[in-house]
Amino acid sequence: MVENKAYLSVVSPVYLAEGIVDELVKRITEEVSKITQDYEIILVDDGSEDKSWQKIEENCNKDKCVKGIKLSRNFGQHYAITAGLKESNGDYVVVMDCDLQDNPRYIAALLNKAKDGYEIIYTVKKVRKHGIVKNFFSSCFHKVNNWLVNDTRISSYDKVGAFTLISRKVVEAFCDYNEYHRAYLPVLRWLGFSNTIIPVKHEKRYLGKTSYSFSKSITLALDGIVSHSNKLLLVSIYIGFVFAMLGFLSIIYIIIKSIEVGYQPGWASIAVLIVFCTGLILISLGVIGVYIGKIFLQAKRRPLYLIDKKLN
Repeated sequence: MVENKAYLSVVSPVYLAEGIVDELVKRITEEVSKITQDYEIILVDDGSEDKSWQKIEENCNKDKCVKGIKLSRNFGQHYAITAGLKESNGDYVVVMDCDLQDNPRYIAALLNKAKDGYEIIYTVKKVRKHGIVKNFFSSCFHKVNNWLVNDTRISSYDKVGAFTLISRKVVEAFCDYNEYHRAYLPVLRWLGFSNTIIPVKHEKRYLGKTSYSFSKSITLALDGIVSHSNKLLLVSIYIGFVFAMLGFLSIIYIIIKSIEVGYQPGWASIAVLIVFCTGLILISLGVIGVYIGKIFLQAKRRPLYLIDKKLN
């Protein structure tokens, strides 16, 4: 942690956003300067392959309130957020995406809500500016995730985004969270603390398209579920128990029918059942393998990220 305290820090992970950085800094500065002159804007370049870091450098040279962190490679959005939080020193810290779908004009509303005594203020987007398919899968994921992690509080809102405000107490608790696999919002929910929600409008992306492909989103979703819940293991046990009971009942049924009508051939149905049950077994082994893989990576105790350069 840095000793020189600021009143407000704004942390934004940056990835492939060379055309957005200037506008991002401009809009944040316009809104935050209305609230306080004691602020910092922390831009974390998450191993971008374009000129995002050059743009960050330019803004750091223009304004000492803008701080740049360049990670040694692409570690992922949630690790970039972690890096920004660890380098922040504000009494309050706002986390927001760099694509400007999170409008900085809501920062004042977040701060006003924090003055009511809340440690975490989430934002909920009534309508997401994504495609129909992405919105559908996002809604399905959140419903499944809420059930798996047994969290009926903030997670019951499937439109809660990363645009949040947290107090210094929460920042320090977040930085003490030492699990290797992490996702920003699930960690906040695990930490607890008093929290509330404010509604915001989800804007259209300022430029370009999201770097999250469908497959990458699925991988991130699975990582989030496995890292914060062991319920998938229990689900595989339940499914196995159900099919074991069905198999037992089928055996009784076959014995009874054999006594009544004699032996009946059924190689096709048997083959289908074998293939189906084998698939279930492989799925269960896969779930176990994912958890073992998480344990393996956690046991290595590698650093969450590596910083290549820092400015201001």
